[in-house]
Amino acid sequence: MKRRSLLHRLRLNNMVSTVPVVVFFGIMLFSLVSTTLSYDRIVRNITEANRYSVRFKEQIDHTMYLVVANACSVENLKKKVAYEETTDPYELINETRNVFVDLRDISNAENMRRIRVIHQDLDNLEKVCRKVEQSAQVYGHYDENMRLLDLNVYILTELIQEQIQEYIFYEAQSMETLRQNLYHRTFQFVLLFVAVFASYMLFSAWYSHNVLSKVKKPIGEIVVAAQAIGRGDFSVRLSEEYDNELSVLAASFNQMTEEIQALIKTTTKEQENLRSYELKLYQAQINPHFLYNTLDTIVALVESGMPGDAVRMITYLSDFFRTTLSSGRDYITVQEEKRHVESYLEIQEMRYQDILSYSLDFDHDILGYSILKLTLQPLVENALYHGIKEKRGKGKITITGCKEGDDLLFVISDNGIGMT
Repeated sequence: MKRRSLLHRLRLNNMVSTVPVVVFFGIMLFSLVSTTLSYDRIVRNITEANRYSVRFKEQIDHTMYLVVANACSVENLKKKVAYEETTDPYELINETRNVFVDLRDISNAENMRRIRVIHQDLDNLEKVCRKVEQSAQVYGHYDENMRLLDLNVYILTELIQEQIQEYIFYEAQSMETLRQNLYHRTFQFVLLFVAVFASYMLFSAWYSHNVLSKVKKPIGEIVVAAQAIGRGDFSVRLSEEYDNELSVLAASFNQMTEEIQALIKTTTKEQENLRSYELKLYQAQINPHFLYNTLDTIVALVESGMPGDAVRMITYLSDFFRTTLSSGRDYITVQEEKRHVESYLEIQEMRYQDILSYSLDFDHDILGYSILKLTLQPLVENALYHGIKEKRGKGKITITGCKEGDDLLFVISDNGIGMT
């Protein structure tokens, strides 16, 4: 009964500690999400409407003036005037109409009325633009067309622009109202939090004292034993004669201590094996024949009175092994991998200059990404030894790197003998 009583007390204490906090933060989270969605809606409305608040009138007026001045249709105007100077008025009107159709579903009631007016004026503007366009293609109607522009097109675009500005203004007002509501709601939450927190602290302190009084001594012994283990003394053991659930904890603690002793011995041995294995792995990454042949070539260059080429090859070899080792890292940047492959190919090109050439072309924006070390060099080596060297005549290895979607794409190709 005592074990069950202690477990019941702990569960009740946990519930008392958790439920008020969860309820409070749940309400606060709901309020925050609701306010954020409303704020996001208003900002999105203002942003979308603002895209057309300035450029709409200017672009429509300018394009329709060019239509009248050149006495042509909009389609023909695009062929006469630079593309940057013209805008298809019908496309812009339709685009504006579609944007405000989307905004209609998320705007308040007052702005929905303004959107209906904007749609009506956009329909009228489209009709007037088509009328001006048709009249402009008839010789001798210049003055009449200019009057149509002044009295219809310019006035409608001005009116639409003013309505869009009104829409933005009233949406901004809604944002201010939302800000004030958020301020008052935040103040209410602060008061509620203080009240809940004060009640929670008083009740939790009383109940926790009641529970802890039952387990203070056993917990103290466990703490002392844990500190001893922290100092490396794994011989410590706890009494398992407690009259509650802590007896199970003490038994588990003793078992854990024994297992830790065994694990330390096992881990020490595994670490020694791991270090040896890692050393072998790094050594396996270095092709000894490549190293021997490169050193032989360096010696030959020095003996042939070509110290400059020998220094170059030594530099490339140093860069090659610097990346191969790379301070024990498994992942390096694309820039480092590129330099590693380039060092390898420079060495091989000096050795096989009669049969080998290469090109490297990596997009600049991928050089900072990380990839697994030695991703490309083994493939390049394969292309050289199984493609180029088997071909009669000079061959070329091409390496490219770019980004396609979320992937990095590397292509290694050669014009060697190919394969089945």
